[in-house]
Amino acid sequence: MATDPAPVDLRTYVDADEVLAHGRRLREQLPQSAHDHQTAADNRPGVLDYIESSNVGRLPDLTPLRIGRMSASPYAFFRGGAGLMAADLAATPNSGLVAQLCGDAHAANFGLYGTPDGQIVMDINDFDETIPGPWEWDLKRLAASLVLAGREGNVSETGCLEAARDAVKSYRKTVHKLAKTPFLRSWSALPDASILDRVKADALLDNFNDASKKARRNTSSKVVAKWTEHLEDHTTGIRRHRFVTDPPILTHVDAATADAVTTGLSTYVDTLRESRRNLITRFAVSDVAFRIVGTGSVGLRSYVALLHGNRSEDLVLQVKQAGPSALAPFVTAATPRHEGKRIVRGARMVQAETDILLGWTTIDGLPFIVRQFRNLKGDIDPTSLKRTLLDDYGRLAGALLARAHSRSLDPRLLSGYFGEGGALDKDFASFAVRYADQTEKDHSVLVSAVTAGTIEAQIE
Repeated sequence: MATDPAPVDLRTYVDADEVLAHGRRLREQLPQSAHDHQTAADNRPGVLDYIESSNVGRLPDLTPLRIGRMSASPYAFFRGGAGLMAADLAATPNSGLVAQLCGDAHAANFGLYGTPDGQIVMDINDFDETIPGPWEWDLKRLAASLVLAGREGNVSETGCLEAARDAVKSYRKTVHKLAKTPFLRSWSALPDASILDRVKADALLDNFNDASKKARRNTSSKVVAKWTEHLEDHTTGIRRHRFVTDPPILTHVDAATADAVTTGLSTYVDTLRESRRNLITRFAVSDVAFRIVGTGSVGLRSYVALLHGNRSEDLVLQVKQAGPSALAPFVTAATPRHEGKRIVRGARMVQAETDILLGWTTIDGLPFIVRQFRNLKGDIDPTSLKRTLLDDYGRLAGALLARAHSRSLDPRLLSGYFGEGGALDKDFASFAVRYADQTEKDHSVLVSAVTAGTIEAQIE
């Protein structure tokens, strides 16, 4: 059942030293060495059983494509297996400190996007699995993903271990810094290019700048130029655009589906702030198409809507089905009233700046999120990074994750739990390497099943 927020108490002041002391007491109850634990839970589902259950509710004709993408590499399998890792982590001890999790904080889910004023920042950019849960889960998933990404990019085992360890170290150091920073300053800090210097990841500056340049070109106008054709209403003389199909990735929808999506967009407007409602109501929908996205998201209903604005202006929105968080069966969070609202509220809680058109809706009884499509978005592919750059990327992602968690979990509590030692870095990194090994075993199970014809896969 969904629950209302806890009442706010603005009368009681808790001293910082008292908060830190509480964190230290939690460390006494759960030593940091407890985080170097077993990888696979004794009661974890079988790999094929997990995949079958995770396909429930997806479009059946697209599940072979999802299997094909997950079978491409251990890292690709990992990206589609957030729920499997959650099943493993649920069996392990945790510190009792709860944060608003990304839920799928692997290295490729950190990317660049534009703020409302056009500034390019880097932050977590995928919240399909967001849910309140143990902060450790996000950090362990990040660390394991760096090992897998490094292995895919032929980084040495020592380099992969160092990237995982330095991501945890950066997380820990950032938490300590945020614990000493005035609340308002830490809350409003934007993760722009200057963060590279603060986390000693200057070697990534060229990669950041290249990704930023590409991100600035990633606009609705570019999508329209690449994916649409001009149509002219000879009665009114008004020109419009229509999506050009590119099967199987981009396909037309029937009139009933287009009408349902348009109706959903009309109700989505009510989930925006008032000034933004006024903005979106100046547009009108020109076309709707179906577009396949991601790895873990393949099989979910996902549309792109083309809207016409002022004169030659166009806007492209993504309308994506919101399924339950893969972590939901393993945490004690309340059941959300609307899965789209869960994702939007999680993003608003965690990101430094969210898309001004981010909202949610219901279409044919199913929950969806709505956001700008490719709104100044870019990325740095972690599998393409050599050893030194992967290490820098780990430090950057660790710092970004710490900042994200600090919006829902008081960093002073975590700082008290961490203390001054760095044993946590080593323990998390040791677990990350062993979990990467486990993922390679899980991936091989899937590949064997595909090879034997036990499960159907569409290889791109």
